[in-house]
Amino acid sequence: MEATKESVELSKKLSDLMKSIEEMSVLELSDFVKALENRFGVSASMPVMAGVAAGAPGGAPSQEAEVKTDFEVVLTKVGANKIQVIKELRTLTSLGLKEAKDLVDSAPKTIKTDVPKVEADNIKAKLEAVGATVELK
Repeated sequence: MEATKESVELSKKLSDLMKSIEEMSVLELSDFVKALENRFGVSASMPVMAGVAAGAPGGAPSQEAEVKTDFEVVLTKVGANKIQVIKELRTLTSLGLKEAKDLVDSAPKTIKTDVPKVEADNIKAKLEAVGATVELK
């Protein structure tokens, strides 16, 4: 996936790094970004401009100013493939077999909280692929 059409000459080391990044899954990329943020004390989020919130006409609150960054992943329905849902839950979380089964049996139930949008969408897609119904709040 190219961001620009401008060609940049990369060293062998940087070229290898780019290839490694291109081969990462969405979850791996999310973890990588978090690690970079922690290691170097930077943020990958876009800065919020103060003028946008003040520009709402008529004093009405601006919907665009309240962009949600962290989500809660909620398992609402299990579906017919209960065992597959339990297996997928165990791979997505650090839950044991009993805990995953109890969570599935008590649906609707929150799976994860304070999850970035990319990771939440990934979890939702994987659980829906095995027949579960998932909501992001």
